[in-house]
Amino acid sequence: MNTRTIDPRFERSAATRATEGQILPAYMTEVYDWAYVNPRWVRWLDRNIVVKTLLFGNDQRLIRAYLSRINPGMRVWQLAHVYGDLVRRAAECCGPAGEFTLTDVTPIQISHANTKLHSMGWAHTLHADAGLHRVDKDYDLICSFFLLHEVPDDCKHRIVDNVLSQLPENGEALFIDYHRPAWWQPVRYILSWVNRVLEPFANAMWTREISSFASHPERFCWRKQTIFGGVYQIVSVRRAVGEPDPRVNSGL
Repeated sequence: MNTRTIDPRFERSAATRATEGQILPAYMTEVYDWAYVNPRWVRWLDRNIVVKTLLFGNDQRLIRAYLSRINPGMRVWQLAHVYGDLVRRAAECCGPAGEFTLTDVTPIQISHANTKLHSMGWAHTLHADAGLHRVDKDYDLICSFFLLHEVPDDCKHRIVDNVLSQLPENGEALFIDYHRPAWWQPVRYILSWVNRVLEPFANAMWTREISSFASHPERFCWRKQTIFGGVYQIVSVRRAVGEPDPRVNSGL
């Protein structure tokens, strides 16, 4: 796989912790340069109205599904930056008694997140791959908000397994993403075109359950809700009763 060295122009603030020598995955520059890497496009796209348009007006409904799970004092790990004000709102829900950690594989996304979180001392950013990052504490909630459809299938496997392998007892993993629309949903035809032209990794979300990307799905309880005629899915995952802590005794 071709890779590109991180552009040193993307400065990290003092609040950001990063591992030196990391590289940007090839798919980010080959497929998503216009959306997540090119500074000019990133500045233009990082707006609430863009998120609302891309999600066909379902943005607040999907965001509430995430934020409603956060209580003051909780520790939350969000796997990737999201355009608009979502990361700020999630961090505010955690509050000073909690902790909000955001990871992203793209330095410029970390830079944008820092701008939104700089006034909240309990919010941290980390330049890291969601499929490789190992946490040093328990998180009450680990959220993937529209990340899986944007990564190749092997990365989907790594991300899901990595999250589940670090899910503590009573913790929740939340995957909010695209889903196969019902046959009668007109948006289905728009998204079919988008998947062919702009989102080459998204079709897997139409043909496979998120649980199928886990090496040991039977060790967890999966609850799925679909909305907007099946266009979106909200999948909650918890450790199955009686299952050992996957961080101690797991083949993941």
